[in-house]
Amino acid sequence: MSTANEHLGHRRRFDSSPPGWGRPRLRSGAWRLVVLALLCLLPAPAQADVALSDVRVWPAPEYTRITIESDKPIEYTVFTMKGPERLVLDLEGVALDARLEGLPVRIGADDPYVAQARVARNRPGVVRVVLELRGEIKPQAFSLQPVGSYAYRLVVDIYPAHPVDPILALLQQIDKDKPVGTAQRGAAPPSDTQQDADGAALSVAAGQAAVDGKVRHQADAERAKPPEKQSRGPKGKSKPAVMRMVTIAVDAGHGGEDPGARGRNGTYEKDVTLAIARRLKALIDAEPDMRGVLVRDGDYFVELKERVNKARKMRADLFVSIHADAYVKPHARGSSVFALSERGATSVAARWLANKENEADLIGGVNLDVPDPYVKQVLLDLSQTATINDSIQLGRAVLAEIGDVNTLHKVRVEQAGFAVLKAPDIPSILVETAFISNPSEETRLSRPEYQQQLAAAMLQGIRKYFAQNPPLTRDKVAVNR
Repeated sequence: MSTANEHLGHRRRFDSSPPGWGRPRLRSGAWRLVVLALLCLLPAPAQADVALSDVRVWPAPEYTRITIESDKPIEYTVFTMKGPERLVLDLEGVALDARLEGLPVRIGADDPYVAQARVARNRPGVVRVVLELRGEIKPQAFSLQPVGSYAYRLVVDIYPAHPVDPILALLQQIDKDKPVGTAQRGAAPPSDTQQDADGAALSVAAGQAAVDGKVRHQADAERAKPPEKQSRGPKGKSKPAVMRMVTIAVDAGHGGEDPGARGRNGTYEKDVTLAIARRLKALIDAEPDMRGVLVRDGDYFVELKERVNKARKMRADLFVSIHADAYVKPHARGSSVFALSERGATSVAARWLANKENEADLIGGVNLDVPDPYVKQVLLDLSQTATINDSIQLGRAVLAEIGDVNTLHKVRVEQAGFAVLKAPDIPSILVETAFISNPSEETRLSRPEYQQQLAAAMLQGIRKYFAQNPPLTRDKVAVNR
């Protein structure tokens, strides 16, 4: 029978056993290997969600744009589904926050292409956005690097599969504005926009409108004839025998994702330019032999080359792009008019301004992977100087009239490589109405009466230009196919 002391003695002998007896012991290096092995077996930590800063929707007649801004690039997948028409956008690593959840309420009832939207967590790490569409579309999705005040942006542009013909849309608008049973004063006959082979296509469109119940007056048939050649008057002076309806494209600079310059009081250039453009169009439409076409008639972005393309598709006789200048110092003031230059800018300031305005595509966001079918033709046609000379004449006429409304920043028409003025067959000018960076001029630009004065001055300049350069038969080069 063992005693307590015997048990104690056995325990002491066990505890004093040499290494290798009893509990195993590992050296420090072995412990490190064990820890590393265990860490490798653990699941990798979840990747941090991409933080969103804003979600914006820009509906427009030509397309609807959805922009998702974030602190990091977003990995995404986009595809369409039928029955009904839907566009699905899967966003990886994006937090489902209030910005995304608020997307459905941003889809307006008047959106021409998107009926409604749904947003939900589709699977771990993926948020799915489903857009229910009003018809068949051709979507474009692309990512933009940080620029200006914007961070990373994912852009989804929703274009219709079958774009509306701009000339037919203009005809429909003319018929809509015309009082029933009354000939609209100065209304353009359908074929006035076509003076060459395209007149036949336009006549077909007009005929279709007649089938739809649109009443055409007998006078339209007379106006539809091509304008006659210039005839000599009694004293040998040349004058046009027929004054046809002319179309003037009025381009409100910037828009949508591209706000343009911002005044110290918070006025955005894109809002000022659109207000003045609408006023100028109204004044043009009131003329018996003119009609105006807005390149953009809302707060949405139009890339620079598309502004030129739209004016050409509308068979415009003139292109007037409206802007509000800005400078780093607030003392700069006055109005300016610019035309395109083939041989470099006429001043350092003109070159600086052209570079700034040409950055609009970077700010607004352009899918650079889409080829431009007009680049080759434009570059070839730019070798012709006749259009630039006409642009300078138009610019001088407009500049002289604006000088009665505001101080002139430059007393002559300047030239630089403005991308928006590169229509090879349309006299084009860019009007910097005033300096929005100047507090006093910013205040004036915000006033409706001042906007009206600027629009009236531009119209008067246009009228003086046509008095010296009456529109004749359009050259066939004006239409690209």
